[in-house]
Amino acid sequence: MIQKKNIKVNEKLYNFINNEVLKDISIEENKFWNGFSDIVDIYYPKNIYLLEKRKSLQNKINKWHKENKSKNIELEEYKKFLKDIDYIVEEGPNFKITTSNIDEEISTICGPQLVVPITNERFAINAVNARWGSLYDALYGTDAIGEAPKGGAYDKERGDKVVKFAKSHLDKFAPLKESKWIEVNNIQIKDNSVIFNTLTNDNVELVHAEQLLGWRISKDAELSELILSKNNLRCRIIINKNDIIGKNDIANISDILMESAVSTILDCEDSVATVDADDKILAYRNWLGLIKGNLESNFLKNNKNIKRVLNKDFHFTGFDQKEKTLKGRSLMLIRNVGHLMTTPAILNKDDKEIGEGIMDAIITTLIATYDFIKKENKNSNYNSIYIVKPKMHGPEEVKFTNELFSQIEQLLDLPKSTIKIGIMDEERRTSINLKECIRAAQSRVAFINTGFLDRTGDEIHTGMQAGSFMKKNDMKNAPWISSYEKRNVSIGLECGLKGKAQIGKGMWAMPDLMAEMIKQKINHPKSGANCAWVPSPTAATLHALHYHEVNVKDVQEEILSSASSGTLNDLLTLPLLKGENLSEIDITREIENNAQGILGYVVRWIDQGIGCSKVPDINNIGLMEDRATCRISSQALANWIEHGVVSKDQVLKAFDKMAKVVDEQNSNDEKYIPMSDNENSIAFKAAKELVFDGINQPSGYTEPILHKKRLEFKSQHN
Repeated sequence: MIQKKNIKVNEKLYNFINNEVLKDISIEENKFWNGFSDIVDIYYPKNIYLLEKRKSLQNKINKWHKENKSKNIELEEYKKFLKDIDYIVEEGPNFKITTSNIDEEISTICGPQLVVPITNERFAINAVNARWGSLYDALYGTDAIGEAPKGGAYDKERGDKVVKFAKSHLDKFAPLKESKWIEVNNIQIKDNSVIFNTLTNDNVELVHAEQLLGWRISKDAELSELILSKNNLRCRIIINKNDIIGKNDIANISDILMESAVSTILDCEDSVATVDADDKILAYRNWLGLIKGNLESNFLKNNKNIKRVLNKDFHFTGFDQKEKTLKGRSLMLIRNVGHLMTTPAILNKDDKEIGEGIMDAIITTLIATYDFIKKENKNSNYNSIYIVKPKMHGPEEVKFTNELFSQIEQLLDLPKSTIKIGIMDEERRTSINLKECIRAAQSRVAFINTGFLDRTGDEIHTGMQAGSFMKKNDMKNAPWISSYEKRNVSIGLECGLKGKAQIGKGMWAMPDLMAEMIKQKINHPKSGANCAWVPSPTAATLHALHYHEVNVKDVQEEILSSASSGTLNDLLTLPLLKGENLSEIDITREIENNAQGILGYVVRWIDQGIGCSKVPDINNIGLMEDRATCRISSQALANWIEHGVVSKDQVLKAFDKMAKVVDEQNSNDEKYIPMSDNENSIAFKAAKELVFDGINQPSGYTEPILHKKRLEFKSQHN
């Protein structure tokens, strides 16, 4: 460890910062480390105080539920109690956020948002490049237009079906006067406008001429691309008569590229497993490569060496004959960790691990300033830095983050409110007090998002002693979650986020079920959300179609003029079973499904350091599992054990049974270590601990156990 003023820094981390980060940034090494130390001195004790307050509030809530267990919860009485203990804070007067210097991807473009683990460079590059996605590929390679293909040679029948679907969508995206896109056999630019010839008509024009943004001309002086726009989302129609698809198309259209992942969250939190300095350096180094634009990924695919690099911005000719630029990459946000965890990478003056969230905030901001010295392919056109902050409990914790960001701006000589904050509305005390949370950072709020997975985990943990909770899927239809989703939008709009900040919705967790996503996820823009999470670049392209159909700005105006919104009473209504008798089959199925999800996720987390996995559920549907889903499953089982719905022995039997299932599901993985009949499996022990000690975990979080067990595994296998 390297001593710098009052902190000790892991030598590898210290050298990485000095040799790879600071060398091109105009801040002197000693000034940076001394300032880092000063921030730790001030904010680590404040961080500890906030965590102790969480614990104190939870103890009071547990005590109240135990004392009132014999009677039904009276909402007014419950509400008064929560106000008395400062869980519900007094709401102040109306206000509007004052956030400035916001990029259009945040303020005015509504569209999909990717979340990707920053430790996987290939995934990260793919996500950032997913600003543009092939509609043809997305339709052909998924079940969006029927059963997904099983591989093999090109299926012309399926290809024709793709083209038909895509061109019918163009009829909605950019309709032609008295014609259909499927009939177009020639496209040309004439007098700074686009003219279409069809099988039945010549000189056909767009219904809305203003949708044409411009075009690109090939080296052969032929039209190669049209750029159109609807609801501020762009579409690129690629024309190439030499392409295998284009030469067989009557208009020589070879592809349709949709503006897809408008923004991407590079995740240092729920989807990664970063437990020590080496892990954190990997995360920071990838962030540095993304910001600089030089991150690469080299891998084998079909016995071929593939090199993946970041897309560059591209130029086109506007209808005014002037050169225009479109970004080739998603706007990048970086998600830091929350307030809970500490890191062995840096120790404070008492030789205690500092808050990992404090370290993340300083270092990810420092790295992001590289963007300010770039002239091309910039992330932010306004020199803004976007940090998503998860798992904050109430306004006091948001205020803490706001003050921390201000201190970091001073350290790095950045203008005030350079660092924008994304507030994850995923903890109960935050969603109850959302207006005051936004007020606490009103000059830097650029994002609020309903993280319904973590939010469900906190719902269970907070009400752990109130009684037994519904089955996981049943909770999705309970009054609290509907109110939660509605209030997030309405409160965000009331606080002036329209046209200034994102109001986001959560993840589609079934990456293989794109047809179902197309059916369901249109509800997110219909709810007034101007972005929503997707699990893959392909999903981003397909979800983008929803924003063509729904003008989110109009929806937001309707919500602002409407009195309908979720109520606080509904939000406070705990999703309890309330005497519902579950069959033994229902109970067994629920236990096994939860156990399977926990084991399938944890075994990759502990043994391989994979923070996000596609894990088949009991119906063999692949679900994206991360710490949030693990939190729900472990808390749900802990709750049922606590209230006698199931016994500890029943859960143990389910773990034993599902361990064999998960082992079989991973039988083709050479790195996999079986859990069944393996008394030394650290992963299996971790899974059990998550459930059997779930009540005692802070806010029901999985991180303390997962970090402990991952470090144990690494110490045994290094």
